[in-house]
Amino acid sequence: MQLRLISFEICPFVQRSIITLRHKGAEFSLELIDLENPPAWFLKVSPLGKVPALEVDGKTWLFESAVINEFLDEITEPCLMPADALERARHRAWIAFGSECIFSQYDLMTAKTQEDFERHLAVITRQLQQLEDQLGDGPYFAGSTLSLVDAAIAPLLMRYQLMNEWHLLYEADEYPKLAAWTQSLLARDDVTKSVPDDFPAQLRAYLIKQGGYGPDTFTQP
Repeated sequence: MQLRLISFEICPFVQRSIITLRHKGAEFSLELIDLENPPAWFLKVSPLGKVPALEVDGKTWLFESAVINEFLDEITEPCLMPADALERARHRAWIAFGSECIFSQYDLMTAKTQEDFERHLAVITRQLQQLEDQLGDGPYFAGSTLSLVDAAIAPLLMRYQLMNEWHLLYEADEYPKLAAWTQSLLARDDVTKSVPDDFPAQLRAYLIKQGGYGPDTFTQP
């Protein structure tokens, strides 16, 4: 099966699918586009105009990272979703929650004023606590093995790790399980190699381009 993933380099939603593909050792090609000026063909295959989009065998297109990841999980080993229907539904719910967290993270990174920044930070503080409360003994969301929840949340935690280095948002000991989860994920090659080698620099450049309070906060050396 031929898989072509459409992306731009620092998209967290695309990163979810790259983590899944790399973890499973699946062969795929990656095509980068300018999402601010997408080619006409892309808008035809991605009705929402968002990445990722996945072309399968040169004829069928899928969009939305959660849908793509479940498809990938069904066609490759090992399975990253629980066998139990109720637990599988719970995982889907937390994957959806992870999407909301990524949107909140973007709002924080691109906040235009200190007031907006602090308002978004309050939302994020609540979300981080909600994630903390869901975690067990680890090292991953569901225990000893990686799941699609981990693939969905890893991009979020990778960015928070960087953002916290650039500008302290929270102390690690405020969320000890979350901190341990972050370290477990960032120790994995399938996570760290799901972004370009110069990812921190690219993320800083992106924030500078957005303008506003966030870049002043997160892009200082």
